Amino acid sequence: MNSIGEQIKKYRVARGITQEQLGNLVGVTTQAVSRWERGGTPDVEILPALSEILGVSIDTLFGLEDQSFALNLARRLSQLPREEACRYAFNICWAIQIGMMGDVDIIDDFMNKLIDNSFIGDNKTNDYFAKLVFEEGMANTRISSHLNYFFFLVGSENGNRDDLSDFESLRNVFKIFADRNLLKIIFYMYSLPNKPVVSALISKNTDIDEDNINKYMDVLCKNNLVTHTVIATAGGDLDAYTFRRESFAVPFLCFADEIAKKDLYPFYGGYFRKTPLL
Repeated sequence: MNSIGEQIKKYRVARGITQEQLGNLVGVTTQAVSRWERGGTPDVEILPALSEILGVSIDTLFGLEDQSFALNLARRLSQLPREEACRYAFNICWAIQIGMMGDVDIIDDFMNKLIDNSFIGDNKTNDYFAKLVFEEGMANTRISSHLNYFFFLVGSENGNRDDLSDFESLRNVFKIFADRNLLKIIFYMYSLPNKPVVSALISKNTDIDEDNINKYMDVLCKNNLVTHTVIATAGGDLDAYTFRRESFAVPFLCFADEIAKKDLYPFYGGYFRKTPLL
């Protein structure tokens, strides 16, 4: 949390006010303003005037506004029915996407479009994408009649390559999704409720020989996409598998689908980054 002195300096500079001017406006010396900005605290009776002159709330001066908003948002979401909470949360995500563009003139128009569904289509071909890449990270939103998601990366000015796994480990993940049989199994497993499925049933629904199922499932288990259990039956032990509850594969497939679309054009976006992404 920033100190009140840091906040005062931040908003004073943003409004183009010198320390002397701020001091005159609130009735203190330039030296007093300087002391605040070096770690001091203004007298309580001065706070309302500072708030008005700097154009921010007193909570903001103390660095509490973001914390209060986040806390109130979490409380509200926790109290809403799940379906309503999801809609409300996605509205917040869309607000983040639009707000990060930094263009006040477009906010009302684009927020209203989400609220009244004016650009949500009736079929799979009507997907709308908003993509924003900036020095501090990137934001990506997809909106359609059935598939809506949001991704926000807080990035590094030097790229995020060092934060990722090594090259070969990442390559091995892509190999899983490039294997036809493994991808068929992934689609089948993630289409099921969260309960164990025996090898014979996986084989039946994917047209893959049962003799090979355990080999493929071992690959998925090693990569944390499914878990293996053994079910004891009157006829002997049966191998069974359950997809991981974290659903790693789903966001991966969503972004793969974006790449697979040959005619993908964001309806709204901007690229403002000059430094590397990776």
